[in-house]
Amino acid sequence: MLIAMVAGETSGDILGAGLIRALRQRYPEARFVGVGGPRMLDCGFETITPMERLSVMGFVEPLGRLPELLRLKRDLITRFSDETPAVFIGIDSPGFNLRLAQSLHDLGIKTVHYVSPSVWAWGQKRIFKIAKAIDLMLTLFPFETDIYHQQGIAVHCVGHPMADRVDPYENQQQARQQAQQLLGLNLEGTQQIVSLMPGSRHNELARLAPVFLKTALICLQARPDLHFVLPCANQARLTQLNRLLDEALAENPAHARWRTSFTVLDGQSFEAMRAADMVLLASGTATLEAMLLKRPMIVCYKLSAMTWWLASRLVKVPNIALPNLLAGQRLVPEYLQHAVTESTLSTELLAWLSDPVRREALYDDFTRIHCSIRLDADQQAASAVSTLMSKGKVS
Repeated sequence: MLIAMVAGETSGDILGAGLIRALRQRYPEARFVGVGGPRMLDCGFETITPMERLSVMGFVEPLGRLPELLRLKRDLITRFSDETPAVFIGIDSPGFNLRLAQSLHDLGIKTVHYVSPSVWAWGQKRIFKIAKAIDLMLTLFPFETDIYHQQGIAVHCVGHPMADRVDPYENQQQARQQAQQLLGLNLEGTQQIVSLMPGSRHNELARLAPVFLKTALICLQARPDLHFVLPCANQARLTQLNRLLDEALAENPAHARWRTSFTVLDGQSFEAMRAADMVLLASGTATLEAMLLKRPMIVCYKLSAMTWWLASRLVKVPNIALPNLLAGQRLVPEYLQHAVTESTLSTELLAWLSDPVRREALYDDFTRIHCSIRLDADQQAASAVSTLMSKGKVS
């Protein structure tokens, strides 16, 4: 049995690996082929191209990669025409995966999309294209299912795998201390730690890291006891971030003394958040991780000028940070595009750091949300896919 899968991001690689393990329990002899990352490869997945070739965000940015993406789509269609899979599972990356799913669905192949596109936020007309291309939508969050029910599209909320892997009631002080020891942060007991996470992509880092670093330097002038931890997604981002840090410190000779107040890490983002008192980060999956770890956060969202111009005209929701979306209210501060300035962020960050009551007040809300999405996602997804596969041929 062949099961086709395509993941284009690190988060999709994590979801894909968990789904592969759960499906293997049901289909031990199954082969998994398509596009995936290192975690999926560790599960015996066969990828026809490095996953990074699909890692592109925004409305405008993919245009420069269009010939390559079209060629990859043709290669996958050819591969799955020659050897028909029992099901195709596109994991996130909707711009690519939904188009591929449509072509495969037209060939009579059953199709699943894992992680709902943000049709509830923008591009709601996309729901009609999804209805033609997808036999089953797997969502991570309960609030996402309504729009699919309204359109008669089969949908199943599986919860989020990250919520399954974190104890919602873990001892926060003990977890923070353990993470600090693991990262080798031998700091004085009264010192506060802030995790800076400006993103995992080159362009994202280029837009947010300079602002985050200037924010940190302003905060250090007011609070010299602070320590900043900066985890990097890979070696390329590590090199980029170290260069940006050197540039920020070089802007003022007085800043050189603050170099020891920064710890740049290769990976270990989860541990960096767990070790922190506060997190300043780019909007995305990391905001969910911070919420599951019960860490107060300030969320930033900054796109290229053209992408922002388009997005600002399409977005239909008042909040973009996942904790706020899941809560249905503004729990954590979020700053978009031109509002992302070192002056604003440093003021906000210092205010939160000096107010333990405000930070602790988030705990109950974060715990409630955590439990609502802790549903054993890998097994839920595998069960839903297995049920689809047992049905008759796609019409």
